[in-house]
Amino acid sequence: MLQSMLLRYFTVVVLILNLLNSCGSSTGSVQQAARIGQSSVQNKTYINPVFEPILADPTVVRNPQNKLFYAYGTADNWGDGKGQRLVSILQSKDLVHWTWIGTAFSTKPDWKPQGGIWAPDVVLLNGRYLMYYAYSTWGDPNPGIGVAIADKPEGPFVDRGKLFDSKAINVPNSIDPYFFREKEHNYLFWGSFSDAVTQGTYGVPLNADGTQIPDLDKKFKVAAGDFEAVVIHKRKDYYYFIGSKGSCCEGEKSSYHVLVGRSKNLKGPYLDQEGRDLTQRGSGTLLLRGNERFVGTGHTSRVISDEQGNDWLLYHAMDPKQPRVSTGGNRRMLLLDRVIWKEDWPTIEGATSSATEKVAPIFK
Repeated sequence: MLQSMLLRYFTVVVLILNLLNSCGSSTGSVQQAARIGQSSVQNKTYINPVFEPILADPTVVRNPQNKLFYAYGTADNWGDGKGQRLVSILQSKDLVHWTWIGTAFSTKPDWKPQGGIWAPDVVLLNGRYLMYYAYSTWGDPNPGIGVAIADKPEGPFVDRGKLFDSKAINVPNSIDPYFFREKEHNYLFWGSFSDAVTQGTYGVPLNADGTQIPDLDKKFKVAAGDFEAVVIHKRKDYYYFIGSKGSCCEGEKSSYHVLVGRSKNLKGPYLDQEGRDLTQRGSGTLLLRGNERFVGTGHTSRVISDEQGNDWLLYHAMDPKQPRVSTGGNRRMLLLDRVIWKEDWPTIEGATSSATEKVAPIFK
């Protein structure tokens, strides 16, 4: 009798222990799965390009209401039979996944008889979205810069006409506009390749609503004429000039690359790490160049910070094995890379476009 009772007792104990162990393992598995899920959310990845076939000369703005990003690029024909897209608009929630949602214009502005709409820069100012754009042809003797306005980032953008052209402001190849706001003052920077005496990248004050330039004679020079696609970024005590050099648009032979200098004054002088003034040709510290996977890397967006405090740049580049679309146009895709600050200088890992899986920006 005693043996039978002991046997039943030990059997029950074993069953209870097995049950407890099973519950513990199940709970551990659930907790482990939760940790894995959380890790995957916090460490989402991406691989370049983040959009194709084309978004050249990108600019990016975020809508503070819906928290979505909008990217705009030079008017281009994608070779898909739909003709030229008059400034494509892309939409994204995370800088990685982009959707084409339309174009900024239905027709070209009419203040110039011919040309393309190039290198837009879109900003939110006083509750409206302003688009500064270049209007030019290849080799244009008198390109210019105009401005258009929209109530929402999706457009439509209504053209407000010309701000200036090269002849009026006495700066050759006046393209690639960039807006910068400093202590309630608005500025427009611009400029592109030229070896003329008056060449270079310049800045000039804008009026309060950003739609006019009160005095063209107040322009100031910040970089030489071997730069284009200017971006000005303020961080801590410095203003950073980010610009592109080389050929942007020769397919697999494109040599575009990005260089940087900095200044403690918005109007300069901007110096590279070797102390050279960017107004002298041949200056600039390398930030980004191409590689076997991507060529023609350049014309960056403004610097964008994610919710972890990491900084990012979007820019265009081409695959040397597929550099053109069917029309012969350059297949300038959209790329993304993180900016890493070292001793108050911006760097990109390896000083080249990433071609492998990378940790993505974090946005809620």
